Amino acid sequence: MAVSTEQMNTLAIGVDVSTQSKVDVVHPVYSKLRHPLIAGNKSNTDVTRDICHLLEPKPGVGWWISLSVSLFLLAIGAVATVYTVTTGIGTWGLNKTVGWAFDITNFVFWIGIGHAGTFISAILFLFNQKWRTSVNRSAEAMTLIAVMCAGLFPIIHMGRPWLFYWVLPYPNTRGTLWVNFRSPLLWDFFAISTYFTISAVFWYLGLVPDLATARDRTKSKLRRALYRVMSLGWNGSNRTWSRYETVYTVLAALATPLVLSVHSIVSFDFATSLIPGWHSTIFPPYFVAGAVFSGFAMVMTLMILVRKLMHLEDYITPQHLENMCKVALLTGSIVGLAYLTEIFTGLYSGNPNEIFVIINRSLGPYAWAYWIMFGCNALVSQLFWIKKLRTWIPAIFVLSILINVGMWFERFVIIVTSLHRDFLPSSWAMYAPSITEVGLLVGSFGLFFTAFLIFLRLFPVISINEVKGVLNYARQH
Repeated sequence: MAVSTEQMNTLAIGVDVSTQSKVDVVHPVYSKLRHPLIAGNKSNTDVTRDICHLLEPKPGVGWWISLSVSLFLLAIGAVATVYTVTTGIGTWGLNKTVGWAFDITNFVFWIGIGHAGTFISAILFLFNQKWRTSVNRSAEAMTLIAVMCAGLFPIIHMGRPWLFYWVLPYPNTRGTLWVNFRSPLLWDFFAISTYFTISAVFWYLGLVPDLATARDRTKSKLRRALYRVMSLGWNGSNRTWSRYETVYTVLAALATPLVLSVHSIVSFDFATSLIPGWHSTIFPPYFVAGAVFSGFAMVMTLMILVRKLMHLEDYITPQHLENMCKVALLTGSIVGLAYLTEIFTGLYSGNPNEIFVIINRSLGPYAWAYWIMFGCNALVSQLFWIKKLRTWIPAIFVLSILINVGMWFERFVIIVTSLHRDFLPSSWAMYAPSITEVGLLVGSFGLFFTAFLIFLRLFPVISINEVKGVLNYARQH
């Protein structure tokens, strides 16, 4: 089959040759040792068309149904929030013994969900893991939305959320009234604000080239105006790309420590106290591993849905899901080791209070929550050793949901079972969430899915420019 020099040059620079005669089309030969990251023998033009096409047509019935359900859940959360603020946090099931419960549980859960986005975007980028290119955009958006969901709970817990700006360390007119830098609430505020800022900048910077592409293709005047403003005058020149790649790498290096620092700071809420079951040096690495674990589980859940509903099977392949399963297996094994280490340390210490907490968690009135946590996190994740399960998408979907259920119960167990049995038996009390607290939890999921569905309609769900860079992966030249 004869191939002209012009066609070879066209193939070399990555331009689509689908307009050439069918006789002259060159089909690439793939390596036997590596599998292509993008299926379907895509060209650069195919990638641009497939991703941008998702933004143009009107939403289908499935999207509207999903949005309606999400908005309904969000409305439940809004009602619960208004009722809490106007009445007081006495509407919750808290008592003098259990002063923390659903609110802090949900806060730590959503902060953990947001860790996978930074991990995929920053750490895997620095380690040159090319498989991240199909999932990093959605993971970054998931991070921003999850951090917003997490930030709501400390504000609601303040009782007077309209005064939340008091935690800002700025020169004020209130005399010598300054924030208490020893307060875990303040640590959480700095952790959330820093994490959200860096993640937002990182997400937006990676979006700029794709927004310029969408700007040049869209037929909607409103979208064109939006993309023109957000693309910051991107022209695709060599100098622009060079500076973009430099800044993107620097931001990835700056964002990497956040994966370790943010959830470590959240763990200090517990580790710096004297309550048995909390004051443990294992909490920072334990919390970080659990955060990445739950975050990857949520990414897998969302990517399987996006893959199916938006017909992106060629871009989000079973290989991508298998790689995420391997990361979940690693972090899940670390979490399981932390559970066993915590049990061994408590029993070996000889401290009667620590021993009582361990026995009470596994055999006490909240034992059902403990074994849900242990089973879903330490045991379910070990199923990913089986390759058939790592590549069977229905199984991955079910297991990822179970992992997130287990990670939510982990935070619940850590908080409630350490508080409901105080040092004095006369202070012992049980905790049961009120309908208002359940409404806040449901509302946070409504906010999460509503924002994610809107993201799918406004911005490219897959990074166009990064996917084009891995089209030749595993091809024989």
